[in-house]
Amino acid sequence: MSTKEKVSEELLLDEETVKQNEIVLFNDEVNTFDHVIETLIMACDHTPEQAEQCSLIVHYNGKCTVKTGEYNDLKPRCSKLLKAGLSAEIV
Repeated sequence: MSTKEKVSEELLLDEETVKQNEIVLFNDEVNTFDHVIETLIMACDHTPEQAEQCSLIVHYNGKCTVKTGEYNDLKPRCSKLLKAGLSAEIV
């Protein structure tokens, strides 16, 4: 195995071991669709279409993964959702 192949293999292994977390948004009977959509756009950088789709999934399924990434990126985003009165957690 050449040095270039070894380095490429090591980089692939490093990429695979990065822990991906998710922000899960839960349904509630308090917040309006408009509030949820606006908050997802602001906190998670969703497009209006993404935010609307997530709000519908949450409404009908009870929960939806709204953002995936590294914990340090998700923590402030989840805090914004919580401060806006939404129910969410990082898993």
